[in-house]
Amino acid sequence: MLRTCQLALTAALEAIENAGLDREFLKKMRVGVCIGTNVGSCVNNEAFYLNPSERNDLLAAPVNRFLSSNPTSVIAAEFCLGGPLQTVVNACSAGSDAIGLAASWIRTGICDVVIAGGADELYQVTYTGFKSLHIYDDSPCKPFDAHRKGLNLGEGAAIFMLTSEEVQKEAGKNPRGFVLGYGSATDAYHPTKTRPDGLGLKMAMREAMETGGTTPAKIAFVSAHGTGTRDNDLIESRVLSDILPGIPFFSAKGYTGHTLGASGAIEAAITVACLEEGRIPASAGFTTPDPELAPAYPVRRNFPISGRIALSETLAFGGNNAVLILGIGE
Repeated sequence: MLRTCQLALTAALEAIENAGLDREFLKKMRVGVCIGTNVGSCVNNEAFYLNPSERNDLLAAPVNRFLSSNPTSVIAAEFCLGGPLQTVVNACSAGSDAIGLAASWIRTGICDVVIAGGADELYQVTYTGFKSLHIYDDSPCKPFDAHRKGLNLGEGAAIFMLTSEEVQKEAGKNPRGFVLGYGSATDAYHPTKTRPDGLGLKMAMREAMETGGTTPAKIAFVSAHGTGTRDNDLIESRVLSDILPGIPFFSAKGYTGHTLGASGAIEAAITVACLEEGRIPASAGFTTPDPELAPAYPVRRNFPISGRIALSETLAFGGNNAVLILGIGE
């Protein structure tokens, strides 16, 4: 199977153990799987093009590997699950969208449990694509910094076990966090550029807070998308200044790189961990403020936070914007 599936399956096994569940318990439940990815859906397999041959078995091998490597199907097969399956391929917002969609399956009673998150691997085609767009930084990326030149790529997976209240009680283990709200909106502006006025992101933020029953005053911090590209960081900082003024924020991509379809899920996991710890990390790579971004700058030191609710946002090619409101218990 593709490396993306190996990452997703490993994270799923860890999530099930962390949730205090097991295979036999899952067999009694209506369990769905919803995974976001980009590379994990890529049929343009390098081996198919780099190793041409008249032998049909060699030509077919990359295609067969792709067909057997849907991360959602791999997880469902591993645990013999019969619930709804959805692979979200929505550019870099895929992981966040998968979690938001999975939460709706719980709320509407479609599922008792959903294995949800995102996974992606490093891939030569993706790397050369970003290089060709001149938005790749050969040095460590610098989100929101005046000298930012672009992103770095990363890889990984983060998987959540989303459950109903009834399942939580039956499992006998308190949840680590909650998906309180979710918002999704599209810029409808350009295949790769973010809309200059940030309207799509603003709409997604407002929808997430509305569905989560929260207000800016209750948001402890923001896990920003913060890719380190000129346009994204500029527009995102303006939206944060307008919608969530004064709320501390950081970008995790200086630590992880941009993990594409996995980024929203990985950053959601980091968001919950930060709420548990009562602090957020310094935004790696940010040293020199950009006057164009004023007054919204990320934190430059490990920063204590108070509160039990945070916002995690992802922006994506195609103008996709996804926002999660996440919280922890008392």
